[in-house]
Amino acid sequence: MTVQELKTAVLALDAEQKKTFILEALPELAREGMKDQAFLMQLFPLLLNLLKESGIDLQQLMQFAALMGGGTTSQS
Repeated sequence: MTVQELKTAVLALDAEQKKTFILEALPELAREGMKDQAFLMQLFPLLLNLLKESGIDLQQLMQFAALMGGGTTSQS
């Protein structure tokens, strides 16, 4: 199956199915992508644009990430 065929199939899903697909597929896809720093540099602007379009405040997101254990805090 080609990338275009996959994209067409995913875009044909209803909204709930798309959300389920994202939640189930993204973790596995991300594991591979995280190994390639050049890919991460391509992905970062895309993620920032998604956040910007959603209206989510980046500062609030960073605070939420820190609460969820995603922050890099120094502990003695």
